[in-house]
Amino acid sequence: MLENPRSPRVRAVAKLAKKAARAESGLFLLEGPQAVAEALEFRPELVVELYATPTALERYTGIAEDAVRAAVEVEFVTEEVLAAMADTVTPQGFVAVCRQFPTAVKDVFAAGPRLIAILEEVRDPGNLGTIVRAADAAGADAVILTGRAVDLYNPKVVRSSTGSIFHLPVAVGADLDDVLQRARAAGLTVLAADVKGEDLLTARNEGVLAKPTAWLFGNEARGLPDEQLALVDRVVIVPIYGKAESMNLATAASVCLYESAFAQRS
Repeated sequence: MLENPRSPRVRAVAKLAKKAARAESGLFLLEGPQAVAEALEFRPELVVELYATPTALERYTGIAEDAVRAAVEVEFVTEEVLAAMADTVTPQGFVAVCRQFPTAVKDVFAAGPRLIAILEEVRDPGNLGTIVRAADAAGADAVILTGRAVDLYNPKVVRSSTGSIFHLPVAVGADLDDVLQRARAAGLTVLAADVKGEDLLTARNEGVLAKPTAWLFGNEARGLPDEQLALVDRVVIVPIYGKAESMNLATAASVCLYESAFAQRS
């Protein structure tokens, strides 16, 4: 059992909370039983190290069984060691180190997607993780990050995706113009969500949302500039019927992705 929270091994794991360490090592931090369980079930080959307290492993017997099946060794640690490794205050007994696994943009479109989300310079980790989770729930085929987006493997992004990061392809560091060209070549209609657009209901009633679609979402503070809006097929807005001043990006993206999911399945 690892008992020293100041040991070099513990410090190496804790460093993965920093972008520089993730970029240098190609690894990232995974915390909590839900995320670890998703990794072991869907992408066990990515799990490099798995740490757990004895109490947590006794409580979550399914994780122990999945680790055995995946031939992933579990190393016991004390609560103090786990706290020193984790980015969160309460990692709930589990920390893992995983390999990064971004998808190439060309592979996203080679798979013949019907629904994807393109995120242009999304900077908030919670928003990115939530949108990845919403895209997964809506049955989207991929998420593509363009421009200077937040790091996909930021611990807050990974946590807020609640394991969805392991379920669908996510491409990073892409060029928006290139992505839009590839989307059109693949037969997708490009829709942008922006306050300058027409009512989403109009696009729904005209049957636009039933087509294979690439949704484009912009930066939380600035949205999408006019020159980028000029590149898409249609600009729509999620209407606000109450007194709210605005809508959170992740919430609006969830609405748009689900509208497409409903239309494509109706």
